[in-house]
Amino acid sequence: MKGQIPQENQTSNGKDTQAEKVPAGNTEVKVETVKKEHESESEIKKSPAAGNKTSNSRSSITINTSKLCVSPPASKAPCSLPPMDPLKLKALSMGLSKELKILLIKVQSDGRQTFNISEVQEQRIPLSVINIQNSSTEVIRACKGTRVKGKFKESYLLPAFSVKPNIGMKTPIPREKLNPPTPSIYLESKRDAFSPVLLQFCTDPKNAVTVIRGLAGSLRLNLGLFSTKSLVEANADHAVEVRTQVQQPADENWDPSGSSQTWPCESSRSHTTIAKYAQYQASSFQESLQDEKESENEEEGEQDKPSETSATAKAGKIIKFGTNIDLSDPKRWKPQLQELLKLPAFMRVESSNNMLSHVGHTILGMNTVQLYMKVPGSRTPGHQENNNFCSVNINIGPGDCEWFAVHENYWEDINKFCEKHGVDYLTGSWWPVLEDLYSSNIPVYRFIQRPGDLVWINAGTVHWVQAVGWCNNIAWNVGPLNSYQYQLALERFEWNEVKKVKSIVPMIHVSWNVARTIKITDRDTFKLIKHCLMQSIKHIQILRDQLVAAGKKICYQSRVKDEPAYYCNECDVEVFDLLFVTSENSSKKTYVVHCEDCARAKNPTLAGVVVLEQYRIEELMRTYDSFTLVSPI
Repeated sequence: MKGQIPQENQTSNGKDTQAEKVPAGNTEVKVETVKKEHESESEIKKSPAAGNKTSNSRSSITINTSKLCVSPPASKAPCSLPPMDPLKLKALSMGLSKELKILLIKVQSDGRQTFNISEVQEQRIPLSVINIQNSSTEVIRACKGTRVKGKFKESYLLPAFSVKPNIGMKTPIPREKLNPPTPSIYLESKRDAFSPVLLQFCTDPKNAVTVIRGLAGSLRLNLGLFSTKSLVEANADHAVEVRTQVQQPADENWDPSGSSQTWPCESSRSHTTIAKYAQYQASSFQESLQDEKESENEEEGEQDKPSETSATAKAGKIIKFGTNIDLSDPKRWKPQLQELLKLPAFMRVESSNNMLSHVGHTILGMNTVQLYMKVPGSRTPGHQENNNFCSVNINIGPGDCEWFAVHENYWEDINKFCEKHGVDYLTGSWWPVLEDLYSSNIPVYRFIQRPGDLVWINAGTVHWVQAVGWCNNIAWNVGPLNSYQYQLALERFEWNEVKKVKSIVPMIHVSWNVARTIKITDRDTFKLIKHCLMQSIKHIQILRDQLVAAGKKICYQSRVKDEPAYYCNECDVEVFDLLFVTSENSSKKTYVVHCEDCARAKNPTLAGVVVLEQYRIEELMRTYDSFTLVSPI
C-alpha cells in the first residue's frame, strides 16, 4: 500500500442544530442538538499503485512522507511542517462526533420568559441483547456503554441462524449404502444448462457433488483450446508446478515400505514449463503403448484404449503431475477465457452473484482459472476448498479421472483420522483409506469424470481425485451467494484462525463489499451477513475505544480502488479496518501490517506502532443501516 500525505487536511468545526416545537399551552418546547467536533485528523492518502496486489502478497505499506500539513482553524493560514516519520506522527484520534441533547423549555410567567434546561438521556440497550434488528447507532451506543476487560472476541456466526441440513450421522448405514450413487445430470440442450433448476440442484446443501454429463457438447464448448497441443502453441514457456508421486491404485495408499496402507500422501515439488511437461506427457503415453504392445497375448477381445489405461498397470512407478498452472492473464489466455463465458452464470469465473467476484483483487486459482496436466495415477490429495467455497472442474480429456467425495457433515471425523495418522488436515497431504471411512459409517461418493464432464463440488465437500488416463483439467472456485455457502465460508474462516492458517478469502472484507453492492432477497442469507456486519462493527468500535482510552492515536487512511485486503504479517489472520503498522525498512519507508495481538506481542504498549483506520465508523454505519432484506420481484 503506497501513499503520500496530502498537502491539506481539513477539519470541520461548527454546529448542527435541530429544533422541534411542541405546543403545550403557554409552554413551548425546543430540542436543540449541539454538535461539536473536537478532534482534527491526519489523513494519509494512497496512490493507485497500491491496488495491484494479490492475496498472496505481503501485507506491507509504503508511505511517502515528503509532505505533511494539517490545516488549522479557518481564521489562521495553513502552515507547512517538515517531513516526519509516520511512526512518530502525533495524529489525533477520531471517532463519532460527540452530541449533547439539551431540552429547552420556554415558560411564560407574568410577562417574562424564562427557560428550564435539562439534558435528554439516550436510552442504551445492553450489548448482550443487541441484535440485527437494532440500528448501527444503537450498536455503537451499546459498545460505548460497555466496559470490556482485555480483548473483545465474539464469533461472527450465530448458531440460531445455522442452515446446515440435518444428516443423521449416528444412524448406522448398511455397508451396501456406503457407496451411494453420485447425482448425475445429463444435458440435452443449451436450455437445460441455463435452467434455474440446475442451479438449485447443484447448490442444494444435501447434494455434496453433482456430475454434469455432456456439458461441453450441449454448450458447444471448444475444449480443444485447453489441449496440450493448444497450450504449447499459446504459451510454451509458461510455468508449471510439478508434483513427483508414486503411482498406485486409486483406492489404495501404501506407506513407503509397502507393508500397510496409511493416510499420509507425500510428494516432492519442482517446476518446469508447459512445453517440457507436454513432452513428458507424450513420452509417457508412447511408453505405455509400447508396454501394451509387448504384453499383448493371443486372446481375442477388445483391449482397453491406451488413453484409458488403468494406473494399476504400473503400480509403484514414479510419475510427475503438472499442477497449479495459472491461466489468469487475459492477454495470454484470451481465447481460452472467452470460451468459458459460454457457461451458465453461476458456474462462471466471474458473475454478480459470486462472492469471489466481490473480493476486489485476484486470488489465484479461486477467482481465476487453473490448469492441471496429468498422466495416469496423478493425484490431487484429500481436501476441502479454500474457505469451503464451491468449485468447478472440467475434464478436457482425452482420458478419464476418478473422483471420491464425502459430504461436509463428516469433515470433523476425517480430521480426526488425519490427527491419528500425524498429518495436518488443513495444510498436509493425505489420501483416505476407504476401509477407515466405511468402518466409521461415512458414505463415499465414487465416480468417473469423462472428457467434457463438469464436476460441481458443493460448499465444504471433502474430495480427492486420481487420473485414470492422460488428460488435462481446468478448475476454479465460485461462491454462490446463498446461506449455506456463506455459513460454511465463515465457519472455516474462524476455524482457520484457531488453527493459525491463512484464510485465502478475506471474509470480513468480502461481507462488507457484498453489503455495499448486492441486494439480498433470501432471508437466511441476509440474517447471516447482517449478523457478521454487526459483529464487525462491535469489534471495531470496542477496540477503537480501548485504543483511544489508552492514549493511542489513530490515523485515518482511506482505501483506494482495487486495494487488497490485509493480513497480519505474523499470524496471517485477516486485519480489517484498524491496521497496526510497524516499520519494516525505515530507509525505504516501508511498513508491515499486524493484528492487535501480534503488535502487542512485540510491544505491549504499542510503542512504535501506527494505528491506521481505513473506514470512518460513520461510513460503516451507513452501509450497515442501508443493508436491508429486499423483496424478490
